[in-house]
Amino acid sequence: MSATGTREPVHLAVYDTLADWETGHATAHLARAGRQIRTVGPSTAPVTSIGGLRVQPDLALADVRPEDSALLILPGADLWDTSDALAPFARMARAFLDAGVPVAAICGATAGLAREGLLDDRDHTSAVSFYLAATGYAGAGRYVEADAVTDGNLVTAGPTEPVAFAREVLGLLGVYQGEVLHAWYRLFHHSDMAAYAVLQEAGAL
Repeated sequence: MSATGTREPVHLAVYDTLADWETGHATAHLARAGRQIRTVGPSTAPVTSIGGLRVQPDLALADVRPEDSALLILPGADLWDTSDALAPFARMARAFLDAGVPVAAICGATAGLAREGLLDDRDHTSAVSFYLAATGYAGAGRYVEADAVTDGNLVTAGPTEPVAFAREVLGLLGVYQGEVLHAWYRLFHHSDMAAYAVLQEAGAL
């Protein structure tokens, strides 16, 4: 079955200082569409988010295999910029992309991917261009000023764009497409009530 098939779970990375708000739209709507969400920590020890939420990971990073996953989601976290503690997650992202399995990174996780060299040859975005430039990466010429960017199997977004991030993830995995995906974004980002009817008619609510 393909990496975007329905049997493989979506893996959400969780680690201390993770930004709670950045992946909620994506995981909630993936789950409502029938996707299993499994949390992945540095180990199976509990972690605590920026918002004080205590999360018990379903499995440790060492036990994750790209071939058993539909997608790896990497949220932002203070630790991406204050230590090398999350570098193993960037290395796992490389393994996913090398295996043809999608990766979605938002906020500080984009800097982690930049340090790993994964943005050197892919279109991408982040909070601002100079944030990534500070990593010393070689991909500045591929930086795109956009709310979220998909290049092949990689989605990137900045910290203020959780809805656009989710839009790209939902589109990449084929949960919503075309006008339905556009309507979903209009509803949740712009509060466009006209989009509600489109989603209701499509059975997407």
